[in-house]
Amino acid sequence: MSRILHRSLAADPPLALRGEGIFLHAEDGRTIIDGSGGAAVACLGHGNARVNAAITAQLARVAYVHTSLFSNAAAEELADTLLADEPGGLSHAFFVSSGSEAVEAALKLARQYFLEIGQPQRTRVIARRQSYHGTTLGALAAGGNAMRRAPYLPLLSDHFSHVSPCFAYRFQDAGESDEQYVQRLADELEAEFQRLGPDTVAAFCAEPVVGATTGCVAAVPGYFNAVRAVCDRHGALLILDEVMCGMGRTGTTHAWEQEGVAPDIQVIAKGLGGGYQPIGGILIARRVTEALRAGSGTFMHGQTYQAHPVACAAALAVQQVIAEDGLLANVRAMGEALSAGLVSRLGNHRHVGDIRGRGLFWAIELVADRASKAPFDPALKLHERIAHAAYQRGLAIYPMGGTIDGTRGNHICIAPPYNATADNIAAIVARLGDAVDAAVAAAR
Repeated sequence: MSRILHRSLAADPPLALRGEGIFLHAEDGRTIIDGSGGAAVACLGHGNARVNAAITAQLARVAYVHTSLFSNAAAEELADTLLADEPGGLSHAFFVSSGSEAVEAALKLARQYFLEIGQPQRTRVIARRQSYHGTTLGALAAGGNAMRRAPYLPLLSDHFSHVSPCFAYRFQDAGESDEQYVQRLADELEAEFQRLGPDTVAAFCAEPVVGATTGCVAAVPGYFNAVRAVCDRHGALLILDEVMCGMGRTGTTHAWEQEGVAPDIQVIAKGLGGGYQPIGGILIARRVTEALRAGSGTFMHGQTYQAHPVACAAALAVQQVIAEDGLLANVRAMGEALSAGLVSRLGNHRHVGDIRGRGLFWAIELVADRASKAPFDPALKLHERIAHAAYQRGLAIYPMGGTIDGTRGNHICIAPPYNATADNIAAIVARLGDAVDAAVAAAR
């Protein structure tokens, strides 16, 4: 028995011995297609020689310095690479070790920004139900994942509140146009500002494409323009959490590029370092950093491993590979292939209610009845059954339950590496399709 406190204590997970490209080799002798990159992390697959070499080279120079005393070349170059052209007005970066830590930094920065500009009453953050912003207490309070929040509710701050998600398949009314749906959601956000007091709200936080909690849900057209307008009207910041959907996953470097708006603070992580080292961060609008510069002159937040040289060197190499190999174009092309493959194999499946996503970030939602969209009994844990059936067929995917409200609903996320081939995509679709058939049949 393992001495590690694994995610499940029912049984120890299999050991992964090595990885090569899209494949993982397990101790039990299986070769597994990593069809979800873990949790949409391994954007270059496994064992990339250029990234490994960059890590080794950085270790030979310096492995660690504390940022109260030193900066380091890898962190400086990574920030320059991400922000040289100030995309969307973003001018500065702050690097940490995970997405949750990055969300915490974003929340603290939003609070400090308003202290610096003389608005200390702004202490409220609005986010959305059925969202996920991380596992630390601040990030969990911001998130709207009811299942993950439930055990810790007594510990979560009441300065966070939640409005409806933009989840058309589940919550857009019959006969309601996209424009009407957007207006309804914008009106709800406006009403929440008014309920709290518009001048008490520091920020609205949202995922441009919601990740694992609801399964690759993109907003309907115009939604983010509408919420940006509400934030601007009341002087609040817009925080966009792109931990899962950003850094190329949806076919553009930033998911917000496809929405026609830019954030005041952007949260990044998974696709930043591709899993080669733990790293996350925030990208910050110039007006926010200038407020700190003109005020206290310091960000009152710091962590031991922020801007870690080896982590930044790995992330820099990942970003260079993406750019030099033209992988965003491949994400778009293979995303179209994945979409078409899923629709062809599962589009008419009686228990697949929705197929949705962007780039190489797709999900299927399972239903007991397509016409009514009724979910399966949560006790069946259909998503876990499908994941097990897929593994038996040599495919790792990302299953989740609680799609609708934290309890009901099942979906499967598929997030192959950016350098996936057409053959890889075809194999993922075929194995997933067979796994869905087998798991649903066994669950009846």
